[in-house]
Amino acid sequence: MGYKILAINPGSTSTKIALYDDEKEIFTKTLEHPIDEIEKYDKTIDQFEMRKDLIISFLKENGYDIDDLSAVVGRGGMLPTVKSGAYTVNEAMIDVLSNRPVMEHASNLGAPIAYEIAKMARVKAYIYDSVRTDELKDIARISGMPDIPRTSTSHVLNTRATAMKVAKKYGKRYQDMNFVVAHLGGGISLNVHEKGRIVDIISDDEGPFSPESAGRVPCRELINLCFSGKYDKKTMQKKLRGNGGLRAYLNTVDAREVEKMIKDGDEKARIIYEAMAYQVAKGIGELATVVDGEVDAIILTGGIAYSHMMVSWIKKRVKFLAPVEVMPGENEMESLAYGTLRVLKGEEAAREYTE
Repeated sequence: MGYKILAINPGSTSTKIALYDDEKEIFTKTLEHPIDEIEKYDKTIDQFEMRKDLIISFLKENGYDIDDLSAVVGRGGMLPTVKSGAYTVNEAMIDVLSNRPVMEHASNLGAPIAYEIAKMARVKAYIYDSVRTDELKDIARISGMPDIPRTSTSHVLNTRATAMKVAKKYGKRYQDMNFVVAHLGGGISLNVHEKGRIVDIISDDEGPFSPESAGRVPCRELINLCFSGKYDKKTMQKKLRGNGGLRAYLNTVDAREVEKMIKDGDEKARIIYEAMAYQVAKGIGELATVVDGEVDAIILTGGIAYSHMMVSWIKKRVKFLAPVEVMPGENEMESLAYGTLRVLKGEEAAREYTE
C-alpha cells in the first residue's frame, strides 16, 4: 500500500476529482454542476458546501473510505502571489480565499474543500503550483507603464510538471536545466524555466491568440475600440477573453473542427490556424532570449499539443533553438497528486502560507 492522495480541481461548471495510490491513478471523475445550479450562488465561495458534499457522496457511494487517505490536495486559487511548489492549507489561506481573493474564480474552492475533507480524514491538505505562482525576475516585471507592472499568470501546474518529466527523461535534475514551455489549450501561455524557477512568462493576454482569447493586440487600436461607443466594458472583456481568437475568426473553439475545415479546403481556416502556430513560435523565440539562448529543450503541452498539424508548424520554426519535446494533455490531476507525493516522500518541503 502506498500513499493515497485525493486531488480536487474545481472548474466553472464541474469539479474534477482523482484518487492516486502513489503514482497509480485509481480513478478520475468529473462531477458536473448544471448552470442553473451554479447561478444560485452570489459568490464562488458560496458553492463550497454543495461541491464538498458531492465529492463526499461520490466517495461513499463508490466504496472509497476517506480514512484511508494520506493527504488531500486542491487546486491553488486566487491568492496574493505565492512561490512554486507545495503549501500546507491553513486558516490564513482559507480566510483569504473565502473573504478577499484576488478575483472570483472556481479554483478558489480547491483549498477550502481539500482542507475540510482532510480534517475529516485527519490528514494534511495542500495546494501545489497555484495559478498565482510568481517567481519572475525583477527585470521581467517592467512593462513600460509604471501603473501596469507585469505579473506571472501562466499554466504553472502543467508546465512545471512536464518540465520535470523532460528533465527526468534526459537523466538530469529540473533544477539544472533551462526550458521554454508552451501550454496550448483553450488559453495559450508560455513560460521560461531557468534552473528550477519560472523567471518570465507570456500570459494569455500578451502573447499568441488561442481558441478563446485574442492574445496580444495593437494597444492604440484597442483603446480606440474601447472608446468608440460601440461596446460596453463587459463586451470588450469578452472580445479579449471568451469571444476572441479562433472563435472570433472561425466561430468555433474546437481545434479539431478547424482542422476538418482545412482538410475540406477552407483557406481562411488554414491561415488563421497557422497564424496561431506562428505566434506561438514567436513567443518561444522571445523567451529563449531570457536565458541567452541556452535552452535545453522546448516543450509543447496542453490539449492542442495532440494536433500533429499544429505541432509540426511550431516545430518547423523553433527546432533550430533546441530539441522539441511534445507532451500533450492538461495533466492537472496527475500534477497535483505527484507534487503532493513528493512532499509526503520528503523529496520536497511544503511551505506554510502567511499573508
